[in-house]
Amino acid sequence: MLQYRLLTTLVLMPIVIAALFLLQPVGFALITLAVCMFSAWEWGQLAGLASLSQRIALAILCGLLLTIMLLIVPAYRPFVTVWQVQYTLWVALVWWLSALPLILSYPRSAVIWRKSRLLRLVFGILTIVPFFWGMLALRQHNYDINHFAGAWWLFYVMVLVWSLDSGAYIFGRALGYYRLAPKISPGKTWEGLWGGLITSAVITWLFIKHAPITAAPFTLLVSSIMAVLASVLGDLTESMFKREAGIKDSSHLIPGHGGILDRIDSLTAAVPVFSCLMLLVFNAV
Repeated sequence: MLQYRLLTTLVLMPIVIAALFLLQPVGFALITLAVCMFSAWEWGQLAGLASLSQRIALAILCGLLLTIMLLIVPAYRPFVTVWQVQYTLWVALVWWLSALPLILSYPRSAVIWRKSRLLRLVFGILTIVPFFWGMLALRQHNYDINHFAGAWWLFYVMVLVWSLDSGAYIFGRALGYYRLAPKISPGKTWEGLWGGLITSAVITWLFIKHAPITAAPFTLLVSSIMAVLASVLGDLTESMFKREAGIKDSSHLIPGHGGILDRIDSLTAAVPVFSCLMLLVFNAV
């Protein structure tokens, strides 16, 4: 399993980086749309849609919703200046703040949504739609001035999250003892979390020193900390829904990694939160 995981990572990482820096905005939007549709298909299982046809329908409806939202955005307007996108990013900030008490009070919190398929579908919309717009808004930012400016910022968020996940995995395996959320994900530990935070801080510090990105240090620090904490919430939230659904992986689309959601669960929270803070709250990039 570990060999499959490493091999898949070595194959997927260059593809993701190439998509970030080489695709035109339209191509990047289409790839992100496809990722979100696959994520919606997987979320159908978390929402209790046992039928394959129902899950496919959910993916198609998600794709139609995002496509319609994309088409009604004026071509000459940056995404972040459009009210639909702004509201979506603000909603993401509220949603991930609301996810914290759901996690802290689980399994008591599940009484509210356990038997409501509609509510679990709404949670999926609140997860996937802001992720889509966070990706596009950050990638497109200042595109007319520098085609790669937004790509570097988006890459920064990914490095932030990837280094956290990798550090948490390594330190958790080596030193893990005290469980972080035993009722949701027994494998995650406080030692792994702190190790991941240290790893993320070191790697992103090196990244900032050598990458062409600039922002006020305090603004970047606050936004990065919030994005990291949001990524932990994203990971635990998906784990919570998977535990309720009685499944280990959201699907088996990626060998050794599970499903799309299993790979982007942290990013679904980190990207819109970081985008909202940097683009709307601080207007920093």
